[in-house]
Amino acid sequence: MDVLYLLIPLSLVLVFLFGTLFWWTLHSGQFDDLVGPAYRILLDDDSPATEEADIAFDLKSKVNRDEI
Repeated sequence: MDVLYLLIPLSLVLVFLFGTLFWWTLHSGQFDDLVGPAYRILLDDDSPATEEADIAFDLKSKVNRDEI
């Protein structure tokens, strides 16, 4: 029974803490755009971004020409 004197105030503090964190996330813009990140994955650019990829492609094309 004595543990209830500790658990009830502790649970109230945790509820207040979680409520405060949720309020902060709402007002800081965390939930403004829920759809955008899902579309950014689908609209990914598939072109090679570095010169290393171009060099590797050139080496492969040279090897294929020598084999023919």
